Amino acid sequence: MLENKLNIKNSAELAREEERISKQKAIALFEQDMLSDKEAGTLDTLMFIHRILFEDIYDFAGKLRTVNIAKGNFRFAHVMYLEQSLRAVEMMPQSTFDEIVAKYVEMNICHPFREGNGRAARIWLDHIFRVRLKKAVDWSLINKDDYLLAMERSPVRSTEISVLLKGALTDRIDDREVYMKGVDISYYYEGYTAFDINELRQDHSKCLDQ
Repeated sequence: MLENKLNIKNSAELAREEERISKQKAIALFEQDMLSDKEAGTLDTLMFIHRILFEDIYDFAGKLRTVNIAKGNFRFAHVMYLEQSLRAVEMMPQSTFDEIVAKYVEMNICHPFREGNGRAARIWLDHIFRVRLKKAVDWSLINKDDYLLAMERSPVRSTEISVLLKGALTDRIDDREVYMKGVDISYYYEGYTAFDINELRQDHSKCLDQ
């Protein structure tokens, strides 16, 4: 289990608190418009998103990983070449839908953080779409199994993830419901389902009013 600032020793308890706290931070990202002055598609912006989401939980929030990681039989970018790979991804073009998807796929192959890569990268991807194409992904339209399988295959063939993303694009880029629902689905992809983001948002609003 990962060392954490909460001094939690139980993995189930850590997962629950990680979901609660980082979802609250995801709410703040939207409500406080934290990405309005951030450049789309940069490593710095991705690191900023990751830091905001996880800074109350992990010391490594917003920092590049220092260990090699794998998922199943797939090994992500070797830590020795990670920063070089990330800078190459950062320089990839992002003017069209296909270019943005290609950049997202390559960033996933890099997997720059020790934990929380998918959740941070999906917000990062949406930020690129919003800035470059005036579009956003309605993640509620993408089936979990379809998405995970498409991402698993994307290093070899990105057609499937392209089709899924294109079919879920919306021009409701400032719609709170689309964003909040998207965060919930993003966490659902990773197995985090204990908290509904709208309930957390209501609790957040009550705290601000007090």
